[in-house]
Amino acid sequence: MSEDDRDDDGSVVTLREPRVAKPRRWCVVFWNDDYTPKWFVVIVLERFFRMTETIATSFMMSVHRTGRGIAGVYVKDIAETKAKQVMDFAREHGMPLKVTAEPDEHGDDDA
Repeated sequence: MSEDDRDDDGSVVTLREPRVAKPRRWCVVFWNDDYTPKWFVVIVLERFFRMTETIATSFMMSVHRTGRGIAGVYVKDIAETKAKQVMDFAREHGMPLKVTAEPDEHGDDDA
């Protein structure tokens, strides 16, 4: 051990890399309703989530059957922005579509 490894009082100084936690992930959740047309949901998924028509249709049908579905998982700011963009787009077109941003309960928070 060299003298450079000791503090002024003679104790050993240990340098550690700072631990950086991964940001918590957030889900963009689509909710089923009985009023928004299926074709509109497919358009939204293609436009805001870059899904192909086939994948968007499959996802939309899954939401229709189960009541909800996760269209994407992002950091909080992006998830909230996407949910707001979709909701604004739906309102502009007179659609009652409901999309929320929620914490990912299955994500890895142990960074």
